[in-house]
Amino acid sequence: MSSNEAGPNEPFKRLFFALPCTPQQGRALSRWRGELRLRSGRPVATENFHLTLMFLGSVGVTQLPAILEAAARLRPLERLEPLVLDRLEVWRRSQALVLTAEHAPAALLRWVYGLQEAMSPLGFLVDPREFRPHLTLMRDFRDGVPETAQAPGFHWNAREFVLYESSRGRYPALGQWPLADIARS
Repeated sequence: MSSNEAGPNEPFKRLFFALPCTPQQGRALSRWRGELRLRSGRPVATENFHLTLMFLGSVGVTQLPAILEAAARLRPLERLEPLVLDRLEVWRRSQALVLTAEHAPAALLRWVYGLQEAMSPLGFLVDPREFRPHLTLMRDFRDGVPETAQAPGFHWNAREFVLYESSRGRYPALGQWPLADIARS
């Protein structure tokens, strides 16, 4: 969240940091979602699957270089612990069907906190709620948690984090950096 929205005459971009979804992961998630036979909501396009780390909001384009520079200074994790998306939940407030992790790796939680700290001097407010890794499957979802024959258990295989722009239903990448030291993971 931003405390420094774009000025009235400055062009802006809607930005967020996320872990990308590999095409293989996306296909598996999409197949699994299809087996749920959902009748409510709008499915998130498979190519838009991601795991949000921090939402920045509407940001003036003049701030983009500082954001990219701050992200590039973040140190990769020495070891990437597995992140397993194993819980299906409905988030009523945002009307979303999401996959979450029952147990998020402590190192990833600390790293996300470091990302938030890196963005703080640029005027981005830290969300007071604890970070919960999640992947949105459906938007405008108003039903209860669907029953599933096969419990979710998707292993997230991200090796990088990405700054995305949300633009007309697409998420082009504006920058990407290593999340983990691949030689040590």
